[in-house]
Amino acid sequence: MHPDIFAAFDRICMEAGIDGPVLEIGAVPGPESLLCLPALARAPLRVGINLDGPGRADGAAILGGDANHMGMFGDATFAAILCNSVLEHDRRFWLTLAEIHRVARPGALVAIGVPGYAEPLPSRWRMAGRALERAAPSNARLRRRIGSWLAGTPTLGIHNFPGDYYRFSAQAMAEVLLAGYRQVRVQTIMQPPRIIGWGRRG
Repeated sequence: MHPDIFAAFDRICMEAGIDGPVLEIGAVPGPESLLCLPALARAPLRVGINLDGPGRADGAAILGGDANHMGMFGDATFAAILCNSVLEHDRRFWLTLAEIHRVARPGALVAIGVPGYAEPLPSRWRMAGRALERAAPSNARLRRRIGSWLAGTPTLGIHNFPGDYYRFSAQAMAEVLLAGYRQVRVQTIMQPPRIIGWGRRG
């Protein structure tokens, strides 16, 4: 996990003041797990779930299981649920979102990170692209490539683990992934963009 993403989740959890059990969806053994966030040091229980489980991260148990069906956890169990770089690999991510909602307590923090795509390229890049187009007036192939580049938007490359199916916008984070939550906030960090959204369960 990139240090900027780890730091962003730590800040979100620190501001939220987690005082109950924490679940990480897609937790991995070792220090890159969100279960290792300094802001969670006082959480009474930290547990993760991963298809590749079981395992441990900083003393926290990681259970083997599918986040589409988390029957091992009761309704309204967790005070915080964290999920980073998972939903793009989940063919039926909407089932995981429903399970997250089910196991979150009323008022629980839910924080999700996904690869996204950003606003169109910055104007200085567009100006540079237009200058390149003008510099190659007779090279139609190069002009098409530059035009395609200018029409695109940056996003994270495909990384098959176990598959890679989705990219999300900031709007999708607020209106789809965190639909029904309150106090929703969304931020885009890094290039290619990662979108982190968080809110409270109603």
